[in-house]
Amino acid sequence: MTSRSDDALTALRKIQRMTEIASKRLAQTAGLTPSQLTVLRMLAEGEDLSAGHVAEATQLKHATITSLIDKLEARGMIARWRCDTDRRRVWLRLLPPGQAALAEAPDPLHKTFSKRFDILPDWQQSMLVSALEHAVTLLDAETLDAAPVLDIGELDQTEK
Repeated sequence: MTSRSDDALTALRKIQRMTEIASKRLAQTAGLTPSQLTVLRMLAEGEDLSAGHVAEATQLKHATITSLIDKLEARGMIARWRCDTDRRRVWLRLLPPGQAALAEAPDPLHKTFSKRFDILPDWQQSMLVSALEHAVTLLDAETLDAAPVLDIGELDQTEK
C-alpha cells in the first residue's frame, strides 16, 4: 500500500469509528439507534405519518421500517394502526415515552455532519460528494442499501 492509500484508509476508519461511537452514545443515552431516532423525530413534527412515507423519507426498505416500528411499538414509543379505507396503509403516531426519549437523545452524528457540510461552499460540497462516491466505487459498495443516516445498523443484519 502507498502512503496515500494508508491516509485514505485511515480517514475511512476514523469515520467508521466515529459512527460507532456516536451510535453507542445514543444507545446508552436514549436507548435508540440513529434510524429509530430519525423516525421519532419525523413523528414529532406533529402529524400522523404512514409507514410507507417514513420508509420513503428515510430511504430505508419497507422491511427495515417494519422491524424498526415493531421495536418502537413494543417499547411503547409509538402507536400503529391500519387505515380504515386502505388496509395496506399503516399509520404511526408518537407517544409520550417516545417524546421523552427524544428529549434525552443527543444530536445524531448525521445531523452534526449536515450542519457543518451545509456551510461549506458549493465547490467543496461537490468535491467531497464526488470523492466519497468514488470511495464507494473503490470498495465495491455501490449496490449496498443505505440511508443518509450515520448508523452502524443492527448487529444481526446481513447484506445480500
